[in-house]
Amino acid sequence: MARQFTAVYKKSGKWYIGWIEEIPGVNTQGKTLQETKENLKEALLLILETNQLIHRKETSNQRVIREPLLVPLK
Repeated sequence: MARQFTAVYKKSGKWYIGWIEEIPGVNTQGKTLQETKENLKEALLLILETNQLIHRKETSNQRVIREPLLVPLK
């Protein structure tokens, strides 16, 4: 399932920095814009996977409801 996020890139000296607007903590840097884009995708996937693992472990002994949530963008 593909999801869409907003990536923001900025040149800072000789480096590029990038972050995802919707998720605090997903940020990276690279020597080129292309490297920064690749690093940002990896950082986002790692954060999403880690958050899912943490929350599944925390609720493993509890009765919870998990379901997809579709939020239309404005």
